[in-house]
Amino acid sequence: MKLLIQNAILRGRKEPADILIEEGKISRVGGRIDAAADRTIDASGCLVTPSLIDPHIHLDKVNVFDVVRPNVSGTLKEAIEILWDQKRVYTVEDIVTRSEDVVLKAIKNGTLAIRTHVDVDTIGGLRPLEGVVALREKYKDVIDIQIVAFPQEGIVKDPGCDKLMWEAMEAGADIVGGMPANENSPDDSRAHVKLCFDIAEKYGAEIDMHVDETDDPFYRTLEMIADEAIARGFVPGTVTAGHTCALAAYDDHYAGYVIEKVKRAGINVITNPVTNLMLQGRLDKQPIRRGITRVKELLAAGVNVSFGQDCVKDTFYPYGSADMLQVANVVAHAAQMSLPGEIEKLYDMVTGDANKILKIPGYGLEPGCRANLLIIDARDARDAIRLCPPRRTVIRDGRVLAETTVDTRLNLG
Repeated sequence: MKLLIQNAILRGRKEPADILIEEGKISRVGGRIDAAADRTIDASGCLVTPSLIDPHIHLDKVNVFDVVRPNVSGTLKEAIEILWDQKRVYTVEDIVTRSEDVVLKAIKNGTLAIRTHVDVDTIGGLRPLEGVVALREKYKDVIDIQIVAFPQEGIVKDPGCDKLMWEAMEAGADIVGGMPANENSPDDSRAHVKLCFDIAEKYGAEIDMHVDETDDPFYRTLEMIADEAIARGFVPGTVTAGHTCALAAYDDHYAGYVIEKVKRAGINVITNPVTNLMLQGRLDKQPIRRGITRVKELLAAGVNVSFGQDCVKDTFYPYGSADMLQVANVVAHAAQMSLPGEIEKLYDMVTGDANKILKIPGYGLEPGCRANLLIIDARDARDAIRLCPPRRTVIRDGRVLAETTVDTRLNLG
């Protein structure tokens, strides 16, 4: 099938462009393309970009908010504890039902690749993984889903989790997760980190850990991970650190020291401000700590930084709509990214920079790339982030997956 998109606005290009798609790939991008097509879409001067990417979410936990008790403290600790009873009664069907609601919203909003962390522990066993593997299979033709084996309850302090982590890699997980700060001592955190690297080396897998999701400046597991990646010679870009909230609590000297190590190790950083703005500093009086990592300093150091939705209607975060432009808007405010170059960087962070983490083959907007695109009812990246407007058309491999129209009538007379 040939698909022709006309009158598109492309980032970095002043004049409207046409895009010709043949057999699922972009074959031509130019000013005016005269070519026969099975279908022609007039973008009408709207922005066309590669599809969005969410590099950090928890699909096994989404939409549990209405079936569990409230998080009365609003803290990370209580959010984790509330889920213990729920994880014991998870079923594959329940996980698929709750998570596919979010996947379908993500597709409608132009996200066609997701990396999800899935709990692996002695409470729920591998049931959360079984559910998300079933979800991935169900939607494999319309969205890319990468699965991270995530030991949220710790490894050393959850005896038996170490065995489950190895089993998770055999049962469908793609990436080795971790949460080394959730151990009882720095020595146990180091053991946690080393085991995760051992598993990753065994399976030739990448690593994506939750790191120092706390305001406490004495948590230092980000440096442990950087040291381990350097010592083992992990390829730059194959280790990712999520959250890194304590980095914002460090004094400037130590923060700069750690950021340099992160850069040297080639570690990606994912910030998740919608959740961390809600959870961190929860018990503070003024001034209240903001919970977001040092985004601008990491970028200035040349570290690859992206951001994730993280949570949708769960014990950690009661909001969320699987809309990465909405998350970009929050990042813009939380990280104070308002200058023209910073606005463009925000859009990079949810497209090309996010793909440096997921590494989806053929991603982009050049001839030869997979035609995974969206048409946004906006004229530029700033309006896309500012307005979070409808995604008029979402295309995967040249196939139109979603179309949204909005008809508003104002009667002001």
